[in-house]
Amino acid sequence: MVAAGQGLSTDEVQSIREALAAGRKPRVVFTSSAGQIAGQVGQVVELTDPAMSDEFVVVRFGRDELPFSPADVAVAPRGAGRKAAAAAEVQPEAEPEPVAAVEPEFVLDTPRVPAQRREEPRVEQELEQAEVKPARRPVKAAKVVKPKGPAGLTVTLAYAEGEWTVAAQQGAKALAKPYVVKPAEALRMVALVDVPGVQEAVEQILAAERAEAEQQAEKLRAELAEIEARLAELREAG
Repeated sequence: MVAAGQGLSTDEVQSIREALAAGRKPRVVFTSSAGQIAGQVGQVVELTDPAMSDEFVVVRFGRDELPFSPADVAVAPRGAGRKAAAAAEVQPEAEPEPVAAVEPEFVLDTPRVPAQRREEPRVEQELEQAEVKPARRPVKAAKVVKPKGPAGLTVTLAYAEGEWTVAAQQGAKALAKPYVVKPAEALRMVALVDVPGVQEAVEQILAAERAEAEQQAEKLRAELAEIEARLAELREAG
């Protein structure tokens, strides 16, 4: 197993992109963030668009080609793949288990049994035990990585400081920054969501805004009436 690094830097990602353009497939080693396959060696076969997904480094590992993030892999040292293959090919075979020696049977006043008939049951029993107990081999668990689909889409309708706003975001990318919508449009959007209590909350907010607007209108009418009366007095005096 090769020692895992700390992930790919921006310069290393650019170097891998140039190597792929030249027709090469750089070797990388999986870091600890890749899970149980940390320390294993793979080949980068493609770099997808980082804006679409954080896992844009496509690595060939065995027969699979799976996407990983730059933090999951690091540049493999020279000869890492060859050393791992050589170590996998040269493995010491398990030593055969010693067969217990057959003790001579002590027989007193019993007829002698031919040695061949006395040994046959023991040989068959040893063969059965050998078939029941297969040799143990180390099994390495591999991380099963499923390719991720498109990033989730989130549309948010919010109310703050007397304004309704709508925003849209896909994954970590903002598709539409919050922009102001009319209260009637906000009410129509909420009507599409069949959730008890949501439409009532929106109607309460609109009712409170309507009452506040009416109070401000009454106050402005009163102020306007005072100004008009003052203006009439000034006209009469002139």
